[in-house]
Order: sequence, then C-alpha cells, then structure tokens
Amino acid sequence: MIRLPSTHAAITAPLVVSSAAFPGVPIGRSLLDGRPFHLSPVLTDMAVLPSTNSLALGGLGSGKSTTDKTWIRREVLEIGHQAVIVDNFGEDQSSGEWAPVTRSLGGRVIQAGSFTLNPCSELFSPEVREQLVRSLILAVDPDALTTHSTHALQHALTHPKATSLNGVVDALVQPEDGRWPAATLADWGVNAAIALSRYTEGSLQGLFDGQDASLPETDLPVLSFDFSRMDRNSPAIPSLMAAVSCWVEHVWLPQSTAAHRHLVLEEAWQILLSPATAELIQRLMKNSRRAALSIKALMHTLSDLGTDRAQDLARLCEIVHVGRLGPEEAAKVGALLGLPAWAIDRIPSLGPGEAVWKVGPDYVDIVKTVITEEEARLTDTSSRRRKAQQAMTADLDVVEQLASQVHDEDQDDVEPDDILEHCPDVLEPVTPGEAREAEDWDWEMPPNVIDTRHQDALQAAREGRCSEAADLAALGERQDIAAHGINSDQAVSWLVTRARVAELCGNLDQATQLRATVVRMGKDVDRADWLEQTKTPPTGPQWHRGPDPAVPETPAGHIEPVKKQHRTWPYIAALAALAIGIAGVYQKADDDEREQKAAAYKGRSGASLTIDGVEADVVARWSRDRDRVILELRASFEPNSKFLRIDASGKSAQSVRENGWYPKAPEISVPVEDYLADVTVRVAIGGKSWKPNVRVHSKTIRLSPTGVAYDAQTGEKLPSDV
Repeated sequence: MIRLPSTHAAITAPLVVSSAAFPGVPIGRSLLDGRPFHLSPVLTDMAVLPSTNSLALGGLGSGKSTTDKTWIRREVLEIGHQAVIVDNFGEDQSSGEWAPVTRSLGGRVIQAGSFTLNPCSELFSPEVREQLVRSLILAVDPDALTTHSTHALQHALTHPKATSLNGVVDALVQPEDGRWPAATLADWGVNAAIALSRYTEGSLQGLFDGQDASLPETDLPVLSFDFSRMDRNSPAIPSLMAAVSCWVEHVWLPQSTAAHRHLVLEEAWQILLSPATAELIQRLMKNSRRAALSIKALMHTLSDLGTDRAQDLARLCEIVHVGRLGPEEAAKVGALLGLPAWAIDRIPSLGPGEAVWKVGPDYVDIVKTVITEEEARLTDTSSRRRKAQQAMTADLDVVEQLASQVHDEDQDDVEPDDILEHCPDVLEPVTPGEAREAEDWDWEMPPNVIDTRHQDALQAAREGRCSEAADLAALGERQDIAAHGINSDQAVSWLVTRARVAELCGNLDQATQLRATVVRMGKDVDRADWLEQTKTPPTGPQWHRGPDPAVPETPAGHIEPVKKQHRTWPYIAALAALAIGIAGVYQKADDDEREQKAAAYKGRSGASLTIDGVEADVVARWSRDRDRVILELRASFEPNSKFLRIDASGKSAQSVRENGWYPKAPEISVPVEDYLADVTVRVAIGGKSWKPNVRVHSKTIRLSPTGVAYDAQTGEKLPSDV
C-alpha cells in the first residue's frame, strides 16, 4: 500500500480531492494515500454526482467484474437495494458468472431458453405491447418496419387473435378490413410477419411464442437473466434484451418497492451493438434519476462500440472505473473520459482489482478493491485455470518423488532400464528446471517455454468469444513486439494467429489482409505460423532458447583439479524417459485420431442452414485424388432467396436473383494439403428483405471429410445432408 502526505498526493494527482469522501458501502482503499474508499451513488449529493450510472472497463483478469459483483452485493445487503443482472458470460456451460452471487442473496437465475415470455400479455399495456413487438422485429430485421408495415402491425395488434405472437403473425398475414382493404394491409405487413415468424417457427422458436407465459417476480433482491449458454452472434440476445428492457421499464420499476434499483449489463457491448436495444438502454439511462435506477455497464473497452455510441455512453455515466488496458487503448479511454496524464500512464500497469476511478467531474483516484474470503469465493471466475495449475503442480511432485527414489538407491548399480521402471504414466508436460535446484545441474536450464497464448486466442474464437479472442491476440502481439521487435518471428506468428481468429469469426477480408502483410514482410506464411511450427521439432537455432553455455578455454599448463561430480545422470535420464513417454502418448493420440478420421472418410460433407428466412445447404466434395475440395451453396427453389455468396481460402463466388430466376448455386474449388483436415467456409444469404449494398446475414461453417459439419463460431454440430 502506498501512503503519501496530502500535499504530496495533490502534486502527484492534481485532480484528486484529498478531503473528498463519498457516503455508502465500502469498496476498497486508495493507493495514493491509503484512505478507505466508499461509494453509493444514490446517497451522494446531486450537486456532486448528477447521474448514478456507472461504466466499468478493463482487460481480461483486471477485476472489473469482481469489483461490481462485490459492490452490488454490499448495496443489496447493507442498504436494501434491488438488482437485475443481464449475464452474458460464464466460466463453464452450466451458468453465468453472476449465478453464485445471485443465489447467495436469495435471488433467482433465469436461464435463457428455459422460460417463455409472451410480449402480447395483458400484463403489458397496449403501448408496451406494441413497443416490445416492434423491438423483436428490429432485432432480427432492422429494415422490416417501414411506415406501411408499422401501420399494418398496429392494425394487427388490435385483432382479437393478437393475444400471442402466433396470433399477431396470423393477423398480419390474414388481416381484416380496416381503414384500408385487407389485401393492402396484408401486402404492407408481409415483412413484419416474416420477421416475427423467426420467433414462432424459426431458430428463435420457444422464447416469445407462449400463450399463457407469466412474467418474472418483481420483489426479489436480485434477478439474473442468464444468456451465457446462447450463441453470442445470435439475434436472440438483442431480442431477449429488448424484452428484458421493456419488463424493467414498465413492470419491474413501477412494482418494485426498493428505495433504489440497479440494472447490470455484463459484456454490455453485445447489447449496445444492436440499434434497437441500444436505444432502449440509452432511454433508461436518461430517465434513470426519475426512475430511481442506476445502470452499470461492464465491457472490455469502448472501442467495441464504435466512436459515436461509445461517447454517448460515456457522457451518460458520471462514474467510471478503468482497470488494466493496453497503452493505446488507455490513451483513447483517458482522452474520452478526460482523465489526467498521470492516471492514463498508470492504467497499463494496474494489477488485478486495481482501477482508476473517476467520480463526477473532478474526483480521480486509484482504488484497490478489498474483498472478504466469502466474496472471493462467490466472485471467483478462475477455478478452471487454477485446476490446470494444480494438475501441473501434482505432476511436478511426481517427478520430485521419482528423482528422490533414484537418488536414494545405489547409484553404481542403477541401469537406464531400471529407471524406466520407476516412471509413472504422466500425461502432462513438466518443466525440468523446477524439478531440481539449479546447483544440481552443470548449467542453468532455459526458462519454461510452454506458450499457450496462441491456443487460448484461437479457442476463444472457436467458442464465439470473438472480442475476447481479438483482445488476447492483440495483447500477445504487443508483448512479443516489445520483447523481440516488430519484425521478429514471434511478432509474425501473432499476425498469422490474428488472421485465424478473423477467419473463425467470419471476417475473411481482415484475414486476407493480415496474411498479405506477412507476405509483404518477406515471411513465409506457413513457416511463420507458430502453431504449425510446434508440430515439427526445430532443427536449427530456436528463438525461445538462449545460446549454449560457452566452454571456457583452459590456460596452457593449467591442470584442472579433480572435482567431485554430482550424480545427475539418473535424474536427467528419468526426466528424459518421462519426456519420451509423454511425446509417445501425444503422438499415439494424434495417430489414433487420424486413423479414426481416415476410417470414417466419406469425401463429402454438408450442412443444412436457415439464414435470413432461407433454407439452404452448403456442400463440400473432395476430389478423387484428394488434393482439392469443391464447395457449393444451394438454395434450390427457395422463393425468398435473392443473394448467395460463399467464401473460403481467399476464394469467393456469388449469385443474385435476376429477372425472376432463382440465384444459381455459387461454387468454388479450393486446394487442400491434408485431405483429412476440416475445411472452413463462410456463407452469406440474402432473403426476401435483402437489397443491394445492404449487409447480408452470414455464418461460418466447418466441414469435415467424415460428413460432419459444425458451426465454426460456437462448435455446435449442424444437421447434415450426408
């Protein structure tokens, strides 16, 4: 803890008000002068803090979520506030990260997909019903609501059938005469009906098409809407968020009896990227003081939202705490928030739980969040990482025991084959430098070179966490550029990893540009690929190892005294045997997997998709000589099909509906080096509402020569036509 006199603190941090103290729950302590830091925005004088909304920024592991969980928990327990959480992230697939805190407070976790909401419920007023249905339409098709279709929707909502979403669709397709004839109203409402049909018979069925669905309770201390199991790119998230926002505004706030309420948006960038939901959240922020509501938005960085919307969000938040960010992002955030230079300089070096806080227009401080053991258990999101570390420690203990056993035996009688008998079946890699003390070796072992940063970024991209994957890749690239130089092999390997991340996330143009950059740097893309390099043991000098120790020259006439040698060969032999065994296990696993894939080889794969209301099939056919694959996108006789496009390995093909004829099936031929490797392809389809120069809906698919197909972003197995 850093303690400075108040005069010194004022010089070092000119915008810190040394005598400022805020009422409310404890959060932590200042790292500038050691004073406790308390804050409950609603208890702070309005002249000091006009708005009670807050924004939390910070990279992975910075502690921003832990701070807000602790903050909310204390306000619920100590002041009696209520909270609604929109939880978009979980460490595993069972529940979101706010679930332990919610349950500890006697709250309820509502898993998205396990409940059905009726937007036409009589519990909503007619104005709210219309607003909610309009939000659902805009979430899946922003262009569907024209002036005419809006009137057709308003007319349909007055129909006796309009007690559920299915009834609204029926009333749009078969309306009754009104101010305009029924045929005219049906023609006007067709786009709105198609958009709503996504919820009644499409991929979003089961979320909003209930007839007798009830609304969540309004008297619980905490209510968490858990979206963590859902595909992050699915329109279901903005649709559900639109429903939650309407429920918060028109049901929860009027019926809640708490003195103050909090709406927490975890991973807020996913919600605010949708124009429909962003408008709802911004309206809630503007009316928050009158509604006795505080909105807390959590995200990695404002860059996820784009310039204009990020600035609007920052202006509506009087409280901001910024955890660790990279230097470039820290400078952008600091300039936008008006932070002083000394605070911006500290952001890249902040530790976990440390953040630069800006409260109101003048107060700036660096605060370390302080939590109890119970709060640490409830807010923990690193259990899986800790288990991996514990597994590594256990394997190192095995090696220590093995070395100790060999050391205690009669060394003169020990043979290499005897040492192998002591080796257990250890499947995890070990770090030899930690197995024995340095003085037991003839020279210092190189540092641990197990680097999983590339794999972590790619795994995040495969699971659909594209923003997180990009952050991991950018952080790793900055670290290696700083350590090895911008033209180093390490830096180039990150360009290739970023290209793969872009490809997995459907951004093929960015992937092509990144690979072109590698070529312009005079690097071989295949050799620069760090992941590919790890498959073949290098034969030349390696970047991650220091030079071999120099052999000192013996002066002429000097006789080297006899030195007692450590019996290190048994330990080295034991570790070598372990390494050989581990390599053999991994090699055998790879060989077995390849043999299974070869046995299941079909030479053809396909996936059935529904994109923008169009049912289509993407098909991959491997050639007879297995050196190329033909990819084709088919939407045969689909009346809504207007535009088809397919992209893979830098090649693309597309077709457009012309003169009433259905678009032809686009086809490309892509060379392959390994015929057993999966092929990744991006397909884009424009449906009935598609117009030229309008962004189309797309998906990235991974096709296996065994006939299986997966969604490349979520890893979900797709229906196949094979």
